[in-house]
Amino acid sequence: MALEQQIMSELKAAMLAKDEAALRGLRAIKAAILLAKTADGKQGEISEEDEVKLLQKMAKQRKDSLEMFVTQGREDLAVKEREELQLIEKFLPAQMDEASLKAALQAIIAESGASSAADMGKVMGLATKQLAGQADGKAISAMVKSLLA
Repeated sequence: MALEQQIMSELKAAMLAKDEAALRGLRAIKAAILLAKTADGKQGEISEEDEVKLLQKMAKQRKDSLEMFVTQGREDLAVKEREELQLIEKFLPAQMDEASLKAALQAIIAESGASSAADMGKVMGLATKQLAGQADGKAISAMVKSLLA
């Protein structure tokens, strides 16, 4: 529950600083955590793994919205999404760079014995489990395609 406590302390600091952007993002994270904790079968507890998945989902939503707002020329809304995305990414584990992602995927491919694009599903299953929280699914998929091609 370290994330929830960290969010609460950041929320208090943002309130004292009257930082509207941080308040908006932190309140969204807090609300998502509360919804996850009260979901069916959770009994008021969520694991660290679930917290990371929750933050990744929120970050993906912000990225998608940001992309849409930029293409539609709505810079006023894009600014808000950028601010929230930066705040959410602050709580996510560090993402792998391209070189370390490629090395990890090559090891997974060697381990699974994959040799062609037909084995992509097998590799993706292993990769998404092993690299959860460390790399974006789109980046993993693109790298696996290039390595198996």
